[in-house]
Amino acid sequence: MSVRPALTAALLAVTVLCLAPGQAAADDGESVTVDPTGRIAEDGTVTLSGTYRCTGAAGPVFVSSSIGRSGSGVKRTIGSSVALCDGVEHRWQNTGKVPTRSVRPGAAHVEATLMELRATNVLPMPFFHAAQRQDVTLNKA
Repeated sequence: MSVRPALTAALLAVTVLCLAPGQAAADDGESVTVDPTGRIAEDGTVTLSGTYRCTGAAGPVFVSSSIGRSGSGVKRTIGSSVALCDGVEHRWQNTGKVPTRSVRPGAAHVEATLMELRATNVLPMPFFHAAQRQDVTLNKA
């Protein structure tokens, strides 16, 4: 496994373990949104996008995303992208390939998380700036 997919998987795992259901932005004015539509190609490549805004980051910040069929508990990581926490709203877009038939055109459920890795004495620890969960429509690319 290369470094980027491994980092993405680790970030998603930490997100799932640490993010309480319904948790919103850590600070007022911080947010992450998900566009109501995404794209899926014939080969299973999914592209998701949205916006984010954050401030006061001391470590690297990422927008990570995952997708699953609506009503299913199975989620697939759809990459992560580096975020700039300058208080301005920015666009994000993540692309990743899912196993055949795990996600299809039509209804899907997306989770996006804006997470910072803050340095501690031993390991970087996650700090969540914002999270969003919502249903989207996947269109054929």
